[in-house]
Amino acid sequence: MGKYTLPDLPYDFSALEPHISGQIMELHHGKHHAAYVKTANSVLDQLTEAREKMDFTSLVALERALAFNLSGHILHSIFWQNISPNGGGAPQGAFADAIQKDFGGFDQFRKQITNVASTMMGSGWAALVWEPIGEQLLITQIYDHQSNLAQGGVPLLVIDAWEHAYYLQYQNRKAEFFESLWKLWNWSDIEQRYAAAAYKHEPSEVAEGVV
Repeated sequence: MGKYTLPDLPYDFSALEPHISGQIMELHHGKHHAAYVKTANSVLDQLTEAREKMDFTSLVALERALAFNLSGHILHSIFWQNISPNGGGAPQGAFADAIQKDFGGFDQFRKQITNVASTMMGSGWAALVWEPIGEQLLITQIYDHQSNLAQGGVPLLVIDAWEHAYYLQYQNRKAEFFESLWKLWNWSDIEQRYAAAAYKHEPSEVAEGVV
């Protein structure tokens, strides 16, 4: 069974200052994210052992633990790529057009997703996702690490609203943290995620060898 690994950051811990401190980044990546990876791998080992023994009495708890920790790993991996010391500004091209179509404009989108993050009760995330059935962009709250949106939504941009993402620097002023992220968004990464999700090849095209 494959193992999950902690991805390297594409920048130094201090590269996002003054918006996110190097101390927060070091703890966030090296402790919190690393713990999700370690625990997900441990749960996989326990699931393997349970299958070998044909003892599934703890299966429900193990599946929940895997979902929690693997989702945490995935969301953090996206978040690190979503932000950049060279970020900020506004999206361009087809993604900007999609923002206009589905939210009425960039300002409306920005206000909505920032409000979704700011009104999170407890720990969680705000996320912009591509919903493939309706072929549209949607915003959702993610409680802990699992979304209340129907299955199938592809995360494109995620905002970490857990206290460990900001508290050492912003204390209880989490709205300031969310606003600071608008100076860091790596729109190139987000636009690529949108293109991959929205314009992926149809099954018939793949069958015919069109790639």
